[in-house]
Amino acid sequence: MLTEKNKGIFFIILAAFFFSLMSLFVRLSGDIPSMQKSFFRNAVALVFATIILCKNHISFVPKRENLLLLILRAFFGTLGLFCNFYAIGKLPLSDANMLNKLSPFFAIIFSFLLLKEKVAPYQVICVVSAFIGTLFILRPGFDNMVTFPALIGLLGGLGAGIAYTMVRILSGRHEQSAYIVFFFSAFSCLASLPFFIFSYTPMSLKQVGFLLLAGLAASGGQFSITAAYSHAPAKEISVYDYTQIIFSSLWGILFLGEFPTTASIIGYVIICGASVAMFLIRRKREA
Repeated sequence: MLTEKNKGIFFIILAAFFFSLMSLFVRLSGDIPSMQKSFFRNAVALVFATIILCKNHISFVPKRENLLLLILRAFFGTLGLFCNFYAIGKLPLSDANMLNKLSPFFAIIFSFLLLKEKVAPYQVICVVSAFIGTLFILRPGFDNMVTFPALIGLLGGLGAGIAYTMVRILSGRHEQSAYIVFFFSAFSCLASLPFFIFSYTPMSLKQVGFLLLAGLAASGGQFSITAAYSHAPAKEISVYDYTQIIFSSLWGILFLGEFPTTASIIGYVIICGASVAMFLIRRKREA
C-alpha cells in the first residue's frame, strides 16, 4: 500500500516529466510573445479543470475563507509562468528549467515565513548553497546577454515557490485540487488576454499545434504538482522535482541540439547536490 509520501513522490516526478515536455513544446512553437504562449497553455488547462469540476459537481464559486489564498496562488503562479516562458525563449532549455526549479528552495523559505514551519541549520546551509550554484547559471559580469533572461528565470522560480506554498496551505484547508487548478488557469487566462488581443502575432498551424501540446502537457503537470503537494509537504518531496532537469536536458540534446555550458553544469551539480543533501540529512534525522 502506498503511503502519502510515496504518492507525493510519484506525482511530483510525473509533474516534472509533463512540465519538461511543456517547456520543449513552448520552445518548438517558435518566436511568439510569451503572453500569447501563456494564454494557450492556460486555456487548455482551464478546459480540463472545468470538465472535472462539472463532472464532480464542484461549485465554481470560491470559498470565502480561501479566496485570498487562491488569489495569491494564482497571482504568483502567473508571475512565475510568464517569467518562465520568457526564460525558455531566451536560454538553453536546461538552464531555464534549472532556474525555475529553485522554487522548492523558495517554498522552504516561504513555508517558514507563512506556515511557521521550523527550518533547521542544515536547511539554511543548503538553501545558501543552492543560490551560490545559481550564480554559475546567472554568470554575472561575464555574459550580459545571458544575465537578464536568467534573472527573469530566477524571478519565475520565486513566483512558483510562493505559489506552491499557497497550494500547501489550501490543501491543508481541504480545498479541491481541481478547483485550485481551475482558479489559477482562469486567472492566468484573464491576465494574459489583453496582451493576446492587442499584441497578437499570427501563427502557423504547426505553431498552434505545439502550443496546444504545451497546454496538454502543462495540464498534466499542473494536476500532478497540485496532487503531489496535497499528499506531502514540500520539505519531504521537493528533491524529486529536480528530475525535470534530467528530462529537459535530454529533450534539449535530442531535439534542440543544446548542450549545457561547463559553468551551467557546475551550477546544476551544486543546486541538485544541495537538494539531495537536504533530503538525506532530513531522512537521517527523522530515522
